[in-house]
Amino acid sequence: MKQKFSAAFTLIELLVVISIIAILAALAVPALTQALTKGQMTGTMNNARQLYLAGFQMATDGATNSNPNFSWPGDDDNVKSLEEYCNKLVENDYLKPGDLQKILNAPGANCTVTSGGGGGAGAATTVTLTPCTSALKVYKVKETDGANTLFSASANYEYDTALKPTAAPYGDKGFVVIRRGGDASVYRKNEATKAGWGGNADKLAQSVGVLPAGSGSDSAAALKNPQGTGSTP
Repeated sequence: MKQKFSAAFTLIELLVVISIIAILAALAVPALTQALTKGQMTGTMNNARQLYLAGFQMATDGATNSNPNFSWPGDDDNVKSLEEYCNKLVENDYLKPGDLQKILNAPGANCTVTSGGGGGAGAATTVTLTPCTSALKVYKVKETDGANTLFSASANYEYDTALKPTAAPYGDKGFVVIRRGGDASVYRKNEATKAGWGGNADKLAQSVGVLPAGSGSDSAAALKNPQGTGSTP
């Protein structure tokens, strides 16, 4: 009598298949993670652009009408914090509180925006940024600063300083900047310092941007974030 044998994997064949799957997964996961992070940083860049457009329109209106209350962050001595600057944008109807809630948040950086006022005739709407980590910081850029001056950056970036793995958002995976001229970019971690540009400070300035004139350091150049002084989350 002929015996019938059912087709089946041997133990060795099964182990080989499992090994191949594990290798493919190990290769695919970092690529997928990198693509996801790049997509998230692109979203943050678009948020920074929205914040910039509101600030640009306000400063343009101020220059057109000779109104010093509508100005770039560095031209108003009364604006020292991100919350104060956001209030100017909201009070003058260049942004809504709901817009800020979206703009100031990113993976690992959570900022709660609450609004008040606006209840009576002529009462302006105000916003409060709950002590938190804002996804973006804004620099004290002035009307006289050049187009390559930094207007905003993701909060994990400090000018010409290596990215910290624990900084929010994005750690040392990359950073986002938008300049006074309106152009924005997403950069890799090795492009955070002049070392990534062949040790050439001029290339860093040309490619990433420059701090507002006379600021001296990143912490002095940035409006205070909700959680405290300077630009460090």
